[in-house]
Amino acid sequence: MPTVIPEDSVGLIKPQTLHFDAPLELACGRTLDAYDLVIETYGELNAERNNAVLICHALSGHHHAAGYHSMEDRKPGWWDSAIGPGKAIDTNRFFVVSLNNLGGCHGSTGPRSTNPATGKPFGPDFPIVTVIDWVNSQVRLADRLGIQQWAAIVGGSLGGMQAMQWAISFPERLRHCVIIAAAPRLSAQNIAFNEVARQAISKDPQFHQGHYYEEEVVPKTGLMLARMIGHITYLSEDGMREKFGRELRDGKINFDFTPQFEIESYLQYQGEQFSTAFDANTYLLMTKALDYFDPAADYQNDLTQALSHASCRFFVASFTTDWRFSPERSREIVDALVDAGKDVCYTEIDAAHGHDAFLIPIPRYMEVFQSYMSRVANDFSRHEEARHAG
Repeated sequence: MPTVIPEDSVGLIKPQTLHFDAPLELACGRTLDAYDLVIETYGELNAERNNAVLICHALSGHHHAAGYHSMEDRKPGWWDSAIGPGKAIDTNRFFVVSLNNLGGCHGSTGPRSTNPATGKPFGPDFPIVTVIDWVNSQVRLADRLGIQQWAAIVGGSLGGMQAMQWAISFPERLRHCVIIAAAPRLSAQNIAFNEVARQAISKDPQFHQGHYYEEEVVPKTGLMLARMIGHITYLSEDGMREKFGRELRDGKINFDFTPQFEIESYLQYQGEQFSTAFDANTYLLMTKALDYFDPAADYQNDLTQALSHASCRFFVASFTTDWRFSPERSREIVDALVDAGKDVCYTEIDAAHGHDAFLIPIPRYMEVFQSYMSRVANDFSRHEEARHAG
């Protein structure tokens, strides 16, 4: 926990809950009559309201992307390495908005929320939400904040998919789209991993078909297994070998079934932590949103045609050892953008960290990321200078 807030931190942050009364029609055919979105903001919105950046989170992410909620916090927000004064997303220049998506378990309306029709938690009755549903809710968020056009929409993994969907569905509402460690749609292998994780949760005896809130229990074992499976796919073989190798906790083999290798202990720790911090029904929802994402499906399965609707500039980044969303998948996006005649910058970062690399302040990654975001900031700075000169 920090004794002193670092100078390059956004400092102590208080989340906000915004309520929306207008019904939201969802892709599944159902409607949310009203809903809440929890957000955090960093930096100041300028007079022209053109310096706003939206942060879209990944599968297990949330609104707390930077700074601290209290001096007792053990660690800052999940992307604190990239958001703050002088960092890649420089809060001296940008007004940054980070949210917890619908279906989440950190304050936004989701399975844990009370269903007004029953007075009980929605649980498994919460509607399936998709990336386009999230984007539609984020459009309303932008309207509420008085932001007609984002300077940039930024996301890694599932967050990058949301940024891409914004560029396709609401091209006039953003000037730059930043897609990091993402893909135009999931591969069969990725869908398979998600299904194994869902089965681990749904087969837990404490799951109660999603109604575990009423039983006052948590499908902890299923959540642990789901997280352990997921975490393996977020790491690379090189990274695991470098960090853990075949190291034994006690320096010797015990000839029993207790965790003996360091990697076993690490995965169990990650699963244990996750099982107390995340909601099982939300995990099912988020993985389904990943599975269903396929913007080209509405354009004769032609990604170039889908991205031809975009009018913003793009920055796409991938990592060499990311096998969950490999560089080849990012190059699919880049090739489609080039074929569509769009302005795109692409970087492939040499990193041993696998898919998790997008969360890590790798020097070369941060250097390139910051360089592009400076370009974003310079765009609106020139506009402001021209306006004042006129």
